Amino acid sequence: MSNDADPTPRPSGRSEPGATPPTARSGERRPLQRAGAWTREHWRSTRDRLAMGRIKPPSRKALTWTGGILALLVIAVAILIAIWDWNWFRGPVARLASARMHREVTIAGDLKVHPFSWQPRATVDGVRIANPGWAGPGKMADIGRIGVQIRLIPLLTGQVDLRLLRFDQPRIALLRDAQGRKNWDFSDGRQTAQPLKLPPIRDFVIHDGRLSYRDAPKHLNFTGTLNASEALGANNRGFVMRGEGRLNEEPFTLQVTGGPLLNIDRAKPYPFDADIRAGQTYVTARGAVPKPFDLGQFYMNATARGPDLADLYALTGVALPNTPPYNLHGRLSRDERIWRIDGLGGRVGSSDLAGELSVETGRPRPLLKADLHTRSLDFADLGALFGGAPKTGKVASPAQVATARVMRTQDRLLPDSTLKVDRIRSIDADVAYRAASIHNAPVNLRSGSAHVKLDAGLLTADPIAFDLPRGRIGGSIQLDARKATPVTALDLRLSNARIEQLLPIRVGGGTPVTGVFVGRARLRGAGDSVHKAFANANGEVMLAVPSGEIRKAFAELLGVNVVKGLGLLLSKDEQSTPIRCGVAHFQAVDGVFNADRIVFDTGPVLVTGSGTVDMDKERLDLAAQGRPKKFQVVRLKVPVTIKGSLLRPKLGVQAGGAIAQGGAAAALATVLSPLALILPFVDPGLAKDANCAGLIAEAAKQGAPVKTASRR
Repeated sequence: MSNDADPTPRPSGRSEPGATPPTARSGERRPLQRAGAWTREHWRSTRDRLAMGRIKPPSRKALTWTGGILALLVIAVAILIAIWDWNWFRGPVARLASARMHREVTIAGDLKVHPFSWQPRATVDGVRIANPGWAGPGKMADIGRIGVQIRLIPLLTGQVDLRLLRFDQPRIALLRDAQGRKNWDFSDGRQTAQPLKLPPIRDFVIHDGRLSYRDAPKHLNFTGTLNASEALGANNRGFVMRGEGRLNEEPFTLQVTGGPLLNIDRAKPYPFDADIRAGQTYVTARGAVPKPFDLGQFYMNATARGPDLADLYALTGVALPNTPPYNLHGRLSRDERIWRIDGLGGRVGSSDLAGELSVETGRPRPLLKADLHTRSLDFADLGALFGGAPKTGKVASPAQVATARVMRTQDRLLPDSTLKVDRIRSIDADVAYRAASIHNAPVNLRSGSAHVKLDAGLLTADPIAFDLPRGRIGGSIQLDARKATPVTALDLRLSNARIEQLLPIRVGGGTPVTGVFVGRARLRGAGDSVHKAFANANGEVMLAVPSGEIRKAFAELLGVNVVKGLGLLLSKDEQSTPIRCGVAHFQAVDGVFNADRIVFDTGPVLVTGSGTVDMDKERLDLAAQGRPKKFQVVRLKVPVTIKGSLLRPKLGVQAGGAIAQGGAAAALATVLSPLALILPFVDPGLAKDANCAGLIAEAAKQGAPVKTASRR
């Protein structure tokens, strides 16, 4: 039978020739379209039947039963919550806290929750937080009870608003070990700790708190109490936090007062006052937190006073130099990891100090940057920087007075206070300092400046400079505290100076000695104090007077016997005698400075000398003798000695030490032979100076093997 005889179409599973297959026309969306069409058709059919009354709406009775069942379910859930033993959650909550804090957290007491309120509250008793594994056994915290209450409506908008946060009988033991690890650091070690940020708290209470803190790197120990609450005062209702105890065996008190915590506005700064006293150190401040309870940012006007800026290390963790008593003020602010002090001003000892500084935390070591300046510097105030050099009077701390007394008793000049190398290693620094004027210096200094950098225990002051009325002292000083024993290296030059201005001594209305004065010191020594560094020093020191003049007042200054011993006594009609060239060169080996060349040429007399300076014992043993260049019938010269301590040297004439005349030629041959080699150590052009060059030439005529070389 043909297909034309059967009018009923039969699916053949194949498309007609030339027709597009269904999948080609609609792709994969055909089943979805069919489902959508069925849904629309079913909805129209249901709607039509409702309209025709074939389907009746729920009756009032059915709705009542449904509502009742839902109400019973809600009541049942409420009853279940009300009678539920919330202690069941102690384990899960403790495990969650342990995972977040990376140490064991346990809840030994009851967990109580009161959920049926727009401000639900909860309490948990016996919360214990263990130390991390490296800190050994023991607990970091043992809290008798924690209470918290929160507002629900702000929580629905993503804001946390605590009505109450209360800690009863917390016992906190904080620890930082020698490696700098902190037991209150809850990070996993891959990220640095962030500043504390808390949500607004209406009522913050700490009742009967006990706090201990032990810091091995800083050698700090603190034990004390801590309480905080909203207090009712006569004039104001506000927040008060008080702490007291002992910090390194010194009395310590802390009081922080703030505005009322009730209805804190997130957009308005929260004001506070602080008063801290640690021993003889006092810090007071008045400031505000721009975003309440966000301690990553705040600012305050602060004042600080105490016997030594270095004592602030216990409070700030920033290593500052030793100083005389200070009284400073400034605006302290924090912006996350940057702490700044702007408008710094006040006095340190008898000197004023101003400038600005910042400390960047969140690094392996904090970075201190500062730009400081002084209008008038009392040179004695610098003594404390080098370990407590003598300073007395009302601006001296008790420790400095005691140090000065001991040094006077021992007849010592160089301080022997131990350098705290751990503090130097704990911080990096970049500090610029300048003093517009300097007074009370042992020599006539006009001004000074220094640029100090500290990087991983290597301290460099380069350049360091002191300006003279004419000339300058300049160079660099380096302290390497990276090793077990610190090593100090210095290279200082005295250039273009004048004797009469550097040492402004006047006798009888005139200056006894005038002339150009230059010099250089290049030394390196190991030791953890100034005294020890010099006692182990190696290197060389040289002073030179290329030209000058000795006047008659010189005899009045040193005494006739000394001057006569050197052959420098002037006749009645002579008011002065020229200095052709003067050189003193010391070679330092293990703290003993050997005067291998002392030459003082005045034309008619050649003065030579030798001896040692022992920096460990701080003793001088030098001798000089004058040799006339022309034969004199009567006059015999005797050696002049300089002996005693560095602090109080004594000039004298060596009894029975008369020497024969005619030794100048031999002195020139033996003493001056290396002069051309050592003069460039101070100044490469010094050997070419007319006077010193003439002295070298004269030595060559006497048979001295004169050589020249450049020195750096």
